[in-house]
Amino acid sequence: MSTRRATISDVAREAGVSASTASVVFSGKTPTSQATRERVLAAAERLGYTGPDPRAASLRRGRSGIVGVVFDQHLGTAFLDPVTTHMMDGLADGVSRLGAALLLLRDDGETVSEPSLHTAPIDAAVLIGCSPRMRESLEIVRARGIPVVVVEGDAGEGVPQVLLDNAEAQRAAARHLAALGHRDVVIVTLPTDTARRRGWIAGDAVVRVDVTADRLAGAREVFPAAPAVAAATSSIDEGTIAGRAIFADPDRRPTAVIAQSDLLAAGVIRAAEEAGLHVPNDVSVTGFDGVVVDGLAPHVLTTLVQPATAKGRAAGEAVAAMLEDSTPSGLDLRCTFREGTTTAPPRTT
Repeated sequence: MSTRRATISDVAREAGVSASTASVVFSGKTPTSQATRERVLAAAERLGYTGPDPRAASLRRGRSGIVGVVFDQHLGTAFLDPVTTHMMDGLADGVSRLGAALLLLRDDGETVSEPSLHTAPIDAAVLIGCSPRMRESLEIVRARGIPVVVVEGDAGEGVPQVLLDNAEAQRAAARHLAALGHRDVVIVTLPTDTARRRGWIAGDAVVRVDVTADRLAGAREVFPAAPAVAAATSSIDEGTIAGRAIFADPDRRPTAVIAQSDLLAAGVIRAAEEAGLHVPNDVSVTGFDGVVVDGLAPHVLTTLVQPATAKGRAAGEAVAAMLEDSTPSGLDLRCTFREGTTTAPPRTT
């Protein structure tokens, strides 16, 4: 027989409300209707839920010594990307003056495992990105009165954001290709929504992930008619899948591909070589991140080098500042364009 303690998510489902609404009822920080409050409390009584984990009381006194880091994807998948590893190194450095530990969480409003974002005894939270799923996590954190910082996402007024010049940087890569003479370009994007669906992006599709939308907008300032194909995640395998779709028709192959990550770019290069194409003579490829990608040699990727470690450090320092009742600063970061050997003028036919 299971002895798992009921969670706020269990109560929310029992009461027929969102997890954030149930959390608000218990926090008492935001008014709710009497009917909603009674329904949530009745559901809690039926499930034997007595409120958030008592350890969480320590967070209001700033004594837990834990900073929660919230991802909107499986943690194992997230850490396959070197950008995440570098960012976490910087984040740990940024909070080091607090002597705080980092607690990694994945909370989409339905997670029932412990610890969860509803009850974890954290002093502050860092949200990586701000997709629709992450916005519900943001509601939960704010309902608990916990300081929060968002990395590369718009969380609304009053929430410190660590921002990267994604649109401007991607525009720089696109302009480089245009200056080389490319006109027929395809874009391989990061996930466009929480479902992480892969495939060609319809012209009227709404891109709901801020980083993806910004990089897509930057590329399309230079190539407004460029078709785009979405990957399910940032990985070489996903780049290969996208590249195979792009190069499937020998009569409709682009002369250049703009990939929204270096891992995706490496996969596109693999797919190009499978199709008998030579990079960069037959097709040019650009990436984004500036990380070391195993197996890319002898190519040196043309890419945008982002300060991933500095990005994490800025988030950590912002958290420390908020817990010390000071104003966060240094949150706007810039990428650097780096030309490699994967771009060249298009082949004359």
